[in-house]
This record gives sequence, C-alpha cells and structure tokens, in this order.
Amino acid sequence: MGDSELEYTIVFPDPTVSDLKEDPVTILLGWAGCQDKHLAKYNYIYKNQGCAVLRYPTPWCQIFFPGIFSKNLHYTARKLLDLLFDVGIEEHPILFHVFSNAGSMLYCHVVKLLFNETETKYAKLNVVGTIFDSAPGDRNLSGGIRALNTVLSPSINIFVRCFAILTFTLTAFFRVLFYPVTQFISLSFYDALKAEPSRWPQLFLYSKADKIISYKEIEAMIEARKLLNIEVQSMDFITSQHVSHFKMFPDKYSSKCISFFKRCIQLHLTDSLRKNLMQ
Repeated sequence: MGDSELEYTIVFPDPTVSDLKEDPVTILLGWAGCQDKHLAKYNYIYKNQGCAVLRYPTPWCQIFFPGIFSKNLHYTARKLLDLLFDVGIEEHPILFHVFSNAGSMLYCHVVKLLFNETETKYAKLNVVGTIFDSAPGDRNLSGGIRALNTVLSPSINIFVRCFAILTFTLTAFFRVLFYPVTQFISLSFYDALKAEPSRWPQLFLYSKADKIISYKEIEAMIEARKLLNIEVQSMDFITSQHVSHFKMFPDKYSSKCISFFKRCIQLHLTDSLRKNLMQ
C-alpha cells in the first residue's frame, strides 16, 4: 500500500501472537535497488514476535543523485515519520532495521528529525533500537560505482548505464573537491552517524567478504558508538556478500535479530516502568 508520494507496505501481527499491550513496530529501510518482495522476506524474523512491520525500499535515485532526479532523503524521512501518526502507531516501541548505505542515509535523516528541538511532534516516538545490515560505510568512489552498477538492470541501454555512472562519478568528484569547505557546513552521513545523539542499543550485522562496504568502516563505527557508552552488539558472518547474510545464514541471522529485539523491548519496558514510578 502507499500514498501519492510514498510507496510502502505495512503488515500487522496476528492478534493471537502478541502479548504486548502496544505491538512493537519494525521499520525496514531497504538498500538501493531492492524491491518490496526482497524486504518481505525479512517479515519472517518478526512475524512471530507480535510486530507490525513497515517496509520501505529506498529509491536508488535518492541515494546516488539526491535532489537531482527525485525528492531528497530529508523529505522522505519526514513522510515516513508522519506515516506513523497517520496509521496511529506513533506511541508503539519502534525498531529500525536498515540495510546498506541507502537505508543508513535515510535513517540518518530520521534521527536528525527525532532530535530536532523544533520538531516537537516527533518526541512522542519511542525508538528502542537499530539494526544495521551491511552498513554503514564511509562512501567511496569504487564501492559506489560497484553498488550503482549492481542496481542498474542489465536490460538498461548501455549508454544510459554509462551516463548514470559518469554522472555519479562527477558528483562524487565535486563532493571530494569541495569537501574542505563543505565539511564545515555539514558532516558526511557516516560521520553524522558516528556522533548522532541517540543512545538506544545498536546491532551491526556485516561480513569481511563484503565487496561493497569495507568491514573496517563498519568496525570503526562500532568502536565509535561504544565510546559513547551505547550498548552495541555485532556479528561478522565472514563469508556472505553484501546484504546477503540472511540469505546465506537464515537461522543464525534470525536468531541474532530476535534476541536483540527482545533485549531492546526489555530495556524499553524497564525504562517505562522506572518513569512511571518516578511520577
């Protein structure tokens, strides 16, 4: 389902499954080029946990050509958060499960809105944790070109493919060229995620075999978040490729996600109880 500007799918749990007063909500933010049918496979992880699952396949044009061929990510982040209010689940515990740099970049804008003091509406939202799959990485040209080449369908005209890759390369070049100036205007999304103000738990699922995003960049992010005294978990699948960990190791992947999800809900309920006692 969707509205005129935001294509999404939301699935609600079977009432007989959930034993929580407020059903948790898992928001899946897809990788560039993924389709809803790809994200739908991850419903398996959460369907027996009493979760409502909101799926959003991040449009690849917003990632590789932000603000040029489509709406920018900040606009999309706002639409997603507003959707929670429209559906009436804004007070439920929320877990983000984000994939690759595409999902991470959109998530970065979500966090900015959540902690924007002028956006008081979003203070109601109860985010309890975040799972990163194959991300985040400090965007580099070679990895970006490999990712874009993967996204572009083989059926696309060779001249269109070359134009898209050339446009992306030039955009990346000018971003690097003007970085000495732009770094004082805004952080890169990778650096922003290192320092973002949330303190809920985070889980990083990655692999040393990933050819799109370097595991070293993910591990650097893990260490940076730990230095902020955040509860951080991680799992290296060692041999699986980019966003293929669930495909290669479905049981291991699901078990880790579920245990992390339960930990986040436990912490949320404990914190809610403490706040109620203090009132």
